Amino acid sequence: EDMGLSEPGLDRVIRAGYALLGLMTYFTAGVKEVRAWTVPVGSTAPKAAAAIHTDFEKGFIRAETIAFDDFIRCRGEAGAREAGKLRSEGKEYIVKEGDVLHFRFNV
Repeated sequence: EDMGLSEPGLDRVIRAGYALLGLMTYFTAGVKEVRAWTVPVGSTAPKAAAAIHTDFEKGFIRAETIAFDDFIRCRGEAGAREAGKLRSEGKEYIVKEGDVLHFRFNV
């Protein structure tokens, strides 16, 4: 703020780096942990699942998906489910920046 910046310089560098490299972030959220995962822009749900473990991609069934803003507004997965904001997406779904995903898979 002292320098008139709307956000810290490091945040701007990271955002610019992701953009230059064609990367984006999606999240997984459990009871004890929320984790950010980095994948290429345009990744399908199975490819995004592979960022966690290749078995998730191999046995991919579907991705339960909540948009980031809906997740925050509804105060988590339970609230988003109640509000009808949780979607079930298949293998062709293109993951969006900030999506909160829960992968269903079978190995």
